[in-house]
Amino acid sequence: MACTPPATAATLDAVFFALSDRTRRDLLERLRGAEETAGALARGFAVTRPAVSRHLRILREAELVVERRRGRERVYTLSPARLEAATAWLDAYRVFWTARLRDLRDLVESLPDDDDAAPAPARTPAPTSRTKRRTR
Repeated sequence: MACTPPATAATLDAVFFALSDRTRRDLLERLRGAEETAGALARGFAVTRPAVSRHLRILREAELVVERRRGRERVYTLSPARLEAATAWLDAYRVFWTARLRDLRDLVESLPDDDDAAPAPARTPAPTSRTKRRTR
């Protein structure tokens, strides 16, 4: 497996911005299996073709997809290198969460079980409010 160079702040900003929109994530999902034309990608979305084109432009600028011309058509292909850079950045934080979750597990396991818990302290009756009767 090739070593992915560290991502720059601009690269991460572009990737996470591109991934922040559901339509763009859905476009990437469609391209995961095979390349597709812009027209084929636009079908099945509840947005206009120009809107899909804008989403594809953002994905292209983030270098998450590659566009090439085939006659009059534009064909898009997934380009996973930038996703790998973002994954490498996230991996540094995954280590943190793994350690924190391990600490949480250890804490929970150190707590007594419900069956072993000490009995609840006896409840003392709440004071009653008795009204004094006036004698005349």
